[in-house]
This record gives sequence, structure tokens and C-alpha cells, in this order.
Amino acid sequence: MIDNSVLFAFSLTLFAGLSTGIGSLIGLMSKKFNPRLLTIALGFSAGVMIYVSMIEIFVKAKDSLSTSLGQKQGYICTVISFFAGMFIIALIDKLIPSYENPHELNVENKIKKSSEKDKRKLLRMGAFSALAIGIHNFPEGLATFMSGLTNPTLGISIAVAIAIHNIPEGLAVSAPVFYATKSRRKAFVLSFLSGLAEPVGAIIGYFVLRSFFNGITLGVIFAAVAGIMVYISLDELLPTAEEYGEHHLAIGGLIAGMIIMAVSLLLFA
Repeated sequence: MIDNSVLFAFSLTLFAGLSTGIGSLIGLMSKKFNPRLLTIALGFSAGVMIYVSMIEIFVKAKDSLSTSLGQKQGYICTVISFFAGMFIIALIDKLIPSYENPHELNVENKIKKSSEKDKRKLLRMGAFSALAIGIHNFPEGLATFMSGLTNPTLGISIAVAIAIHNIPEGLAVSAPVFYATKSRRKAFVLSFLSGLAEPVGAIIGYFVLRSFFNGITLGVIFAAVAGIMVYISLDELLPTAEEYGEHHLAIGGLIAGMIIMAVSLLLFA
């Protein structure tokens, strides 16, 4: 029998992952794209993820590891795990060509550059974007799941932040597929499926790691998750936010995200 807390954590992960479908729908249904709104939303998501990573998740990881390993050794292990998480997601970025990388989300320019080439080129771009996003979403799914499992309030906050940042990724997949095939259904389905990597990451992570759950594994995972989320915010969310809109809108969204995250943590402390 699956525990209710596990089902709750999985539902959060499913929500966050499948929000790529929301991005796809926005791109396919809307007649006018609003870059200012996307800029604020991405900045907000970065603010939530950076604040919760550095103030909440990193501290929880340090406390867990310090209890198991001692104060100094626990702190050292936390720092190493934090930067290991950054290294892992940076390595994934490095292995994916920048043209297909979801961190290079200038969809409009990509389509313009490819418009004179054959449709298979655009379709290939959409398929590679879906694959790349799926790879990136895998550790994000584990992050959302672990957070929801240990702290429901924290899990909800992270799920919402990741859902926001998955929206433009859904657009990155669906736009080239739609222009290549003229099929809204194919574009939406491929975008929707790319988000399934997050719940898959949660399921695999849970079944592989559950027999090893203790203070050390939880601390290492949480510290690595914090590193992954900070890297995503700095490498993806903020640059993309500024690419689509004004610098101050992105920073304003970031500060608003931090404030709302801080208030929510205080209210549910």
C-alpha cells in the first residue's frame, strides 16, 4: 500500500512536469505573445528557487548531515553535495548541443533561422528539444518529489516554481513541431510527453533510493537538489527572462518570488 505522503509528493511532481503542456497550449492558442508577463514569471520562479534552495533546502541538508556525521564533516559534505548537484546539471548541459538545449530558449529566432530549410529540420529541432528537456526534467522531478515527501509546504512551493519554468520549455518543443507539421495535436503531444520525465524521475528515484533512506542520503540529495535549482535559476531562468523582456522586470519578479517564498515559510513555520 502506497503511503499518502508518497502520493501527494508524486502528484506535485506530475503537476510540475506536465506544465510543459501549458506552455505548448499558450503557444498554439494565443494570437499575441506577452514577453513582459513571461519575463516577470521567469524572474519570480528564479526568486522562489534561489531563496528556497539557499535558505531552506541547504540548511535542512546541513542539519541532516551534521546530525549523522558531526558538525564539521556534515557541513563539508553539504558543500560538496551542493556543488556536485551544480556539476551534474552543468555536465548535462555540456553534453546537449546548444541548438537543441532547452536553456537556449529563443524559439522565435530558431524558427526564423530554420524557416528557409526543409520541414524535417524543424521537426528534428522539436524532437531534440523534447529529448533535452526530458533529460533536464529528470533531476527536477526527483527534487520536487523529495521536497514534497519531507515537507509538503516546501514541496508545493518548489512544484509551482518548476511548473512556471517548464512553461517556456513546452513552447520550445511545440513551436518548431507545429511549424513543421502544421499539426497542433502532434506539437502538443510531444511537448506534453517531454514533461513526463519529471514524474518518471520521481518514481525511479523513490524506488531506487527508498531502501537507502537515512540522514546521510537525504542530506546529500537535498544539498545536490539545492545546487541543481540554483544552477537552473542562474543559467536558464534569469538569462531567458532578460532575453524576453526588460532587466528590471526580471529582477522585480525575482525579488517578488523571494519575498513571497519568505512569507510562506514564515507563515507555515
